[in-house]
Amino acid sequence: MSGNSSEQVELWPAPVRGQLPIQATVVIPGSKSVTNRALVLSALATTASTLIRPLISRDTTLMKSGLNAMGIQITEENELANVQWNINPNPLLGPALVDVGNAGTVMRFLPPVASLAQGAISFDGDARSYERPLAPVIHALEELGVEIDHQNKFSLPLVIHGKGKIDGGEIEIDASASSQFLSALLLIAPRTSKGITVRHIGSALPSMPHIDMTVAMLKDFGAEVEVNPEKNTWKVLPSKLHGQTMVIEPDLSNAAPFLSIAMACGGSVTISDWPVVTTQPGDQLKTILADMGATVVLGARGLTITGTGKIHGIDIDLHDVGELTPAIAALCALADSPSHLRGIAHLRLHETDRLEALTREINALGGNVTQDEGALHITPAPLHGGDFKTYDDHRLATTGAVLGLVTPGVRIENIATTAKTLPGFDALWTSLVGK
Repeated sequence: MSGNSSEQVELWPAPVRGQLPIQATVVIPGSKSVTNRALVLSALATTASTLIRPLISRDTTLMKSGLNAMGIQITEENELANVQWNINPNPLLGPALVDVGNAGTVMRFLPPVASLAQGAISFDGDARSYERPLAPVIHALEELGVEIDHQNKFSLPLVIHGKGKIDGGEIEIDASASSQFLSALLLIAPRTSKGITVRHIGSALPSMPHIDMTVAMLKDFGAEVEVNPEKNTWKVLPSKLHGQTMVIEPDLSNAAPFLSIAMACGGSVTISDWPVVTTQPGDQLKTILADMGATVVLGARGLTITGTGKIHGIDIDLHDVGELTPAIAALCALADSPSHLRGIAHLRLHETDRLEALTREINALGGNVTQDEGALHITPAPLHGGDFKTYDDHRLATTGAVLGLVTPGVRIENIATTAKTLPGFDALWTSLVGK
């Protein structure tokens, strides 16, 4: 696990609200997962697309820049106070250099896209990106005949030597470390000559809602997809993708820290434009927070969470919604009974080892968290102020902010890392939490 020391970066004093109930409505920026999938599908389509209210953040900017480097034209307009991106597909060409930063979707989705390009596409990123798993995607592309220079490390940095096309075919992949491995191959499958049939051969797939999202969005763009859950196979037929005009849903996982204000302090928080039907994992916040003591109402204005300031512990398998773990862990540390968050071993391979980081940082504030390979066990304990390290992980930063709601003296290292998916988080949080 890597991270800057508190001497190297500015520490942000987390605003304290205490048991002062809140009444607030929050507009959450667009979904990173939807935005980056839409960018890839738009780039591979035969006609132009328009994305309305996309997320503008580090991860989506890296995806835009990477596609742009390969020849895709993307322009930005502001229509009636809504940002929209216009994507015009062009032939994918090298040479080009793609910076993936530490964005999982960029480092896993764009190498397969680059395999459809003519020429050499080089990939590099932040130091942490070298440590994050990429081998299943590399192995799969090589099985499909793609030439890749990875110096036998099966990780970043690497160079894709594209020939302008991929035949496709049947492949097996172990995507148990990240559902993105599977999504990466499904997204390019329509552009292959034979289509692609992928069979998952590992243990239980994490984040199934994200795979469902990929399948749904492929169909939105005109692809033919056949799913056989019993055999763990996904078949995408060769077809032309058609450009779309899409309004990007709010990022429901990013709603978690804001809804936590009502949980920790009491009162109500409404998230505007919460979709009635969605494949986003964050939609499960409705049931999770209800189980932890909230009153949950989904209405015309959005999703409203009402809390009393009293939080109940929970025993839950978060395998399919692992990205919610940091926010849920913060609430568990403030609860009135112990909690057990299970099925989350794959979080050790995210922006940082999230299980280790959450254990270390909550305990540094006086908490009582123990971990095993795939779970966190949290017993509430009186918390005190202190420096909360983030390890350049946006969800660690928002975890610290939630703990700081009722814990004076919490100082968060590198709050700017929230720009990965929540640009302007610190200003928005301060405006809401301020008494």
